[in-house]
Amino acid sequence: MKRAFDIVGAAVALALLSPILLVAAILIRVSMGAPVLFRQRRAGRNGAPFVLVKFRTMSGESRAGREGLDDAMRMTPTGRMLRRLSVDELPQIYNVLRGDMSLVGPRPLLLEYLPLYSTEQARRHEVRPGITGWAQVNGRNALTWNERLAMDVWYVDHRSLFLDMRVIALTIRHVASVRRTGDSVLRTMPRFTGSDRE
Repeated sequence: MKRAFDIVGAAVALALLSPILLVAAILIRVSMGAPVLFRQRRAGRNGAPFVLVKFRTMSGESRAGREGLDDAMRMTPTGRMLRRLSVDELPQIYNVLRGDMSLVGPRPLLLEYLPLYSTEQARRHEVRPGITGWAQVNGRNALTWNERLAMDVWYVDHRSLFLDMRVIALTIRHVASVRRTGDSVLRTMPRFTGSDRE
C-alpha cells in the first residue's frame, strides 16, 4: 500500500510541479551555470547506497589555501530562495519513482555515518528514506542528532498511510509558514560524529 501511495503521489506531484521544476532549473542554469542538479550517494533502505538528486543551491567557488568556502558563504541568492521554499528537494520525486525513496520517511543521510549509529539508531534504515519525514515537521535542523534519530526510529515503529498523509500536510503547512516568516530552514546540521550516541 505504501509503495502504491508513493508511486501515485509522486506521479501526481510531478505533473503538478513540473512548471516549478522547469523554472527552478532555468534559474539555476542562468545564475550558477552547470550542473543544475546535485548528485550524492546516500544510505537507503537497509543502508544500501543510492544516488540522491537535488537542485544545486551552492556555488563551487574556492579560495587559495582553502579547500572551499563554508556552506553559508557558498549559498547563492537563488539557492537560498530554493532552500527556503524546499524546491531544492523536488527532484527527489525521481528517486521515489525509481524506488530509492518514499514520499515520507527518515531523511537519507551520508554513507559515512553508517558505522556511527547505535543499534537503535540504525533501525531508521528499516524503511525507505523520504523526501520529508517526522523529524522534518518536528524541528528539522533545530533538533540535536539524538532527537532527530530518535524521531526517525519512532516513525519506523508507527508508520502508516495515515501518518504519511499527516506528515505531508504538516510539510505543506511548514513550507507556507517559512514563506511568511523566513524560518531557519537555511540552518545546516553539524556533521554527525557518533558522539551523541546514548
